[in-house]
Amino acid sequence: MATHQSRRRWGIAALSACALLLGTASAATAANDVLDPSSDLFVDFHSSTVEAAAGLTGQAQADALLLGSFPGSSWLTQGTPTEVQAEAHEIVTAAADQGQVPTLVAYNVPFRDCAQYSAGGATSQAEYEAWIDGLAAGIGDQEAVVILEPDGLGIIPWYTTIDGGLEWCQPVEADQATAAAERFAMLNHAVDVLTALPNTAVYLDGTHTGWLSVGDVTDRLIKAGVTRADGFFLNASNYQETEKLQKYGTWVSQCIQLDQESWFERQWCGSQYYPATPTDFSTWGLTDAAYDQAYADTGLTRDPAAMAHFVIDTSRNGQGPWTAPAGVYPSPEEWCNPLDRGLGLRPTTDTGDPLIDAYLWIKVPGESDGQCLRGTAGPQDPARGMVDPPAGGWFVEQAAELIAFAVPPVTRPTCEVSYTVHGTWPRGFNTQVWLKNTGTTTIDGWQLAFAFGGGQTVDHMWSASYEQVGQVVTASNLTWNATIRPGARTTFGFIGRTDGGPNPEPLLFLRNGAACTVA
Repeated sequence: MATHQSRRRWGIAALSACALLLGTASAATAANDVLDPSSDLFVDFHSSTVEAAAGLTGQAQADALLLGSFPGSSWLTQGTPTEVQAEAHEIVTAAADQGQVPTLVAYNVPFRDCAQYSAGGATSQAEYEAWIDGLAAGIGDQEAVVILEPDGLGIIPWYTTIDGGLEWCQPVEADQATAAAERFAMLNHAVDVLTALPNTAVYLDGTHTGWLSVGDVTDRLIKAGVTRADGFFLNASNYQETEKLQKYGTWVSQCIQLDQESWFERQWCGSQYYPATPTDFSTWGLTDAAYDQAYADTGLTRDPAAMAHFVIDTSRNGQGPWTAPAGVYPSPEEWCNPLDRGLGLRPTTDTGDPLIDAYLWIKVPGESDGQCLRGTAGPQDPARGMVDPPAGGWFVEQAAELIAFAVPPVTRPTCEVSYTVHGTWPRGFNTQVWLKNTGTTTIDGWQLAFAFGGGQTVDHMWSASYEQVGQVVTASNLTWNATIRPGARTTFGFIGRTDGGPNPEPLLFLRNGAACTVA
């Protein structure tokens, strides 16, 4: 897609920071934006979801491939600066080949998750900043969305809140006197380095409606450099309802504007807690009215083009948050692998709201939150009667639940593909592909996309035309085999060439953009 001049970073500080980082870079170059309603989000044929599917069979594999057919996120969580540079470069290059925008989740800050289920991260400020520099080098001038440190502002070590309270995250390894300031310094460094790139959109942690008040999260966002970023993200790896997050994000954006452009102070901002009642959504209009009054009092005008924008994680919020049965678990951990949750809105940049840049699947749906014990000695998750996979591991049962309880519902595959390599020779192979209509309506025209796993190329193809861009091959029907009736199938074949390396078979097949099962 074309690059558009950004309307979402503002302030002289942003231009100064970018100029310092890029030397001769112009303000316009440093202020480009990659998300608009026409943007195509990246479907990664080699995502962690597809990798998980490779180790599964039957319905579990079909579920994983269905989830992998939607645009998702690539989590970058470890490695040296050189390693993260290579990993990011591979992802953004693959996305650029398809004309799509990838979402990269940077999750490596020291004391991430405060040593809970997703503990880890860099070991020092210098190590983290070098890692961020490597990430930025890997992205380069390609388009990318960076979700900068989930929980990075919600959980800060040794942090004193805007209300003067010391938060619970108090790791003994961290210096109480400097840990919070270092967190903000690291995030500011990341904002400056990443927004200096010409085609990268950067979003900071805005938590969610069941967590921080608007004034508190606004305070943290401003300290972390949100006025030099594209905005903030909400609900990462969580389950809060989209309609509540839409209001909450709008209030945060308004609170930032009021604080930065008038005498109004962030601690005065209305929130889900007051004047609204958090458990009664019908009262949230009271907070809307409070912002109307604040704008009237300050004389400011809401201008979405000049305000902080936001993105919402809708990967698992179709059913909203889980309410644990009262008194059953010592610590219910409602956020940790809750039962019977569903996918939310599908990823899109066409949100219909000028402040919401996208609905994204930031959390990879189907990957575990961790081995949830809910205050018990374990090792089983007492809510599920089983040992949950470790954080990031594939969770077969949860993947099935997310599909079964999705809102809106997910369309199951209506096609099946078999991919058979009939013969191989040094640097070559012969393949036949069958495409079957497993639906109830006739297919009238088809394109079948799949991706090689290495340096393979199609030498020539019969019974279909084709295009190969990077690793992705798209085969298209000819006139005589465009129609496939329910229960019928058609076939095409090709001669492939290899670079002498491994020749893994493709696993994710998209027929006209939708997943097929694999025979």
